Amino acid sequence: MARLATSAGGARVPKAGTTPVWNREQLDELRRKQLSSAVHWRFYINLALMLLDAAMVIVASQTVLLLMGQWAGVASLRLGLVIPAVVYLLVMGVVSVICLHAVGVYHRHVMGDGYQLNVLLFKGMLSSWVVMCAISFVFGFTLGLGTLTVMTLASWIVVMGGRAVSRMLITRERHKGAYAYGTVIVGSPEGIGNALRFLANRSQLNYRPSAVCPVRFNPATELIEADPDAAVVAKEVRDNWGSPLPVLDYDDSRMAEHVVELGAQTVLVTDVIKRYSDNFNIFSVRMESLNLEVAMLTSTADVGSHELSIRSIQGVSIITQRLAQYSPYSLALKRAFDLIVSSLAIVCSLIVTLPVAIAIKLTDHGPVFYTQTRIGLRGKPFKMIKFRSMVVNADALKAELAHETGQDDRFIFKMKDDPRITPVGRFIRRFSIDELPQFLNVFKGDMSVVGPRPPLPEEYARYNKLYATRMLVKPGITGPWQVSGRSDLSEEESEALDVGYVQSWSILGDIVLLLRTVGAVLSHKGAY
Repeated sequence: MARLATSAGGARVPKAGTTPVWNREQLDELRRKQLSSAVHWRFYINLALMLLDAAMVIVASQTVLLLMGQWAGVASLRLGLVIPAVVYLLVMGVVSVICLHAVGVYHRHVMGDGYQLNVLLFKGMLSSWVVMCAISFVFGFTLGLGTLTVMTLASWIVVMGGRAVSRMLITRERHKGAYAYGTVIVGSPEGIGNALRFLANRSQLNYRPSAVCPVRFNPATELIEADPDAAVVAKEVRDNWGSPLPVLDYDDSRMAEHVVELGAQTVLVTDVIKRYSDNFNIFSVRMESLNLEVAMLTSTADVGSHELSIRSIQGVSIITQRLAQYSPYSLALKRAFDLIVSSLAIVCSLIVTLPVAIAIKLTDHGPVFYTQTRIGLRGKPFKMIKFRSMVVNADALKAELAHETGQDDRFIFKMKDDPRITPVGRFIRRFSIDELPQFLNVFKGDMSVVGPRPPLPEEYARYNKLYATRMLVKPGITGPWQVSGRSDLSEEESEALDVGYVQSWSILGDIVLLLRTVGAVLSHKGAY
């Protein structure tokens, strides 16, 4: 039996360098039981979710058929018979589940996440619509395209509702330790603290900290070794997790075995063990040889969202990477999307913008529009158009207010109850009506419908290298931080969302952000 080392939290775990608790045969058997347990709960949860999704599709589609008077069945011109509605709906339910599975809806990292799940639900139901259209064409169903489209849209909405309920149940059980992978966090004490804070704020993830393993890099040997500073580790765990966790001593040769002995499924690397290094390659092979999952917390600018291609040429591996959304085709598609949306928005919003323009003019007889120099794509300045929501001398008062509120060094100046805002301005800001004239900027090509907000020149001048990458895309009317808390987000969270958008934007993602923008505007969350 191995000697045990007392952890900062009082728990006792195998001490590095000692004889393992299990021999190899026992370890393999233990690992098989752990994997069997994980497969068991994943299978039954996914089965329940598939049945739920299929039921939601059938109920929503049947409701649409009843409202349109086609509840009896669907006629097939090619087969010369009427397919009973129940058969057609069962087929639609099965097709929907298959399409949802194909886009990754039932992955364990997705089932508890709201934003990512809803994006994949949209993609899955869109794929289902395409497949059902193809089936209708092949069999000559008389069901109209409009009816099928409404059925699919209704199914998507109802499935999202069902998943919102299931997500709450899954998240609640994960708080109790169920439906989650035990995780050993490896990194510097500070990195461990950051990881624990990250996991504590994201209950939808299925990582449950089981232990921490503090390590450091030895520049003399260029190897990873245990970090002996137990006091710092204990403080990081206490401050960021709130309850003690076992501390596992790092041992290069026995690390994987000790993780299995703890009953963990995942090893989360935070820092120190750098990606693509020999240390990481050796470490990951040791973990994966026992079928342990290796996860990493990386920088927002990491290449994880890039398309990677690995080629071996005369014994040398060459890795190439690219972001597919920056191809000429994708950029042209985004521009077409911007033109269509901005044109429709300009015309359809006239019923709102005309009365607002009159109200602004009558308030203080000042100008209706407010133009301000902002920084656009790759640092190019442009004039951004907004409805004027502040007093005429608002810019002159900004520096004084920033100093009074302690925001001299903040990139984005925001304050509640800003005295510069007029009564009409407060109303149009509350519902983001002041942003509507920016669709003219989108139509001109200065901005995009979706993207990071355009900064002021003085804000842009203070960007660090990482945050400046947000200027590699056109600024947008709405963006990731506007739908994720808006002004209530911290500066660090806002920056991470904007930089992350540069790495992962897509047309489908932009559509989802637009839909989420509607919810953010109606809820008024963080709008001031």
